[in-house]
Amino acid sequence: MKKTLYPFIFLLTFFFSTSPTQAQLLTDPAGIRLIQQGIDHIYNYEFEEATRVGQQVKARYPNHPVGYMLKAFQMYWQYLPIQTNKAKAQEYQNTLNQCLVAVEKQYGKESTNPEAVFFTMAAHGYRALMFNYQKELIKAATEAQSAYSAMMNGMKLTDRNPEFYFTTGMYNYYVEVYPNDHPIVKPIMVFFKNGNKPLGLKQVDTATRVGVITRAEACYYLAHIYLEHESQPERALAYSSKLNSWYPQNPVYKILHTEALLLAGRYAEATDDVNYLKRYSSGFYPIAWHTFQGILEEKKEKDDAQAQREYLAALRTPYDEQFTREYHAMAFAGLARIADRAGNKAQAKSYYKKCLEVAQYKSQIREAKAYLK
Repeated sequence: MKKTLYPFIFLLTFFFSTSPTQAQLLTDPAGIRLIQQGIDHIYNYEFEEATRVGQQVKARYPNHPVGYMLKAFQMYWQYLPIQTNKAKAQEYQNTLNQCLVAVEKQYGKESTNPEAVFFTMAAHGYRALMFNYQKELIKAATEAQSAYSAMMNGMKLTDRNPEFYFTTGMYNYYVEVYPNDHPIVKPIMVFFKNGNKPLGLKQVDTATRVGVITRAEACYYLAHIYLEHESQPERALAYSSKLNSWYPQNPVYKILHTEALLLAGRYAEATDDVNYLKRYSSGFYPIAWHTFQGILEEKKEKDDAQAQREYLAALRTPYDEQFTREYHAMAFAGLARIADRAGNKAQAKSYYKKCLEVAQYKSQIREAKAYLK
């Protein structure tokens, strides 16, 4: 699963990281609980319930940016991947614009009020995500840079509020990793404060244990980091298991957990999850479960013929840049291994070359390059 540029992005959950003595909304415990309920419903794909909560939030805080931001957060999950849905993508952008207008009306232009700063950052962060998904990396990094000074202020508050461990840790990790993976942004990244990968991992892990609102995002991104960058699927499982337990109806979290099980070689445990995912027959889900079924056939059942059929089925559908690109890489690698076992070295090399064209995971890249030497 792929979501880059996140260390520079402030999602709705970050709002709760602001110092309670500074944010007006945080002086209303009932309001906080209401918003927390809405976020949990969104994560668990209970969108009707989330909509009702959103309406209550809007009624409780009329003309406040929080209503628009909560709506944007729900739209992001409900219409995933939203960037491919033209009608909803435009509504999503309009909602973010409404949020920015509400900020100016509520707090004044260029206000330094912590709530105003947050919502401005959040709106720019979502814009950065959209640009990133559309492969406009320079625009994405430029949008993200607008939140830089606020991020630095947040890093100073980490020890005072546990929710800051997530955003601070993500920054410390990805500000080092992202430019290496995307050299095109290096000229911009020189203006960002240096990070610290080991410290970043430690801080995000702390967020999974002491964070309240940010724990789900912290688990999701740590699982992804250990799969893509660190090549440690067993460690990824520690976090994907929590998500799978907390939000059993979230198919994105189910995909992540199933992938971690498969890459860790725990094929028997993954079988039920792969079968569960087959109920999702549209969108980007079939690419994932066809690839996963191919891995099971190849690694568990030792049935290369059936594995080949599954991998080819996965490749027949164009991948989604955000969510399923790596599954095409896995399918190509699987076909390469099958070709190699059949004695067809030329075909195996061809498949591995195609794998390298789309692969992002370090383990996948190493496998392909080792064969092509």
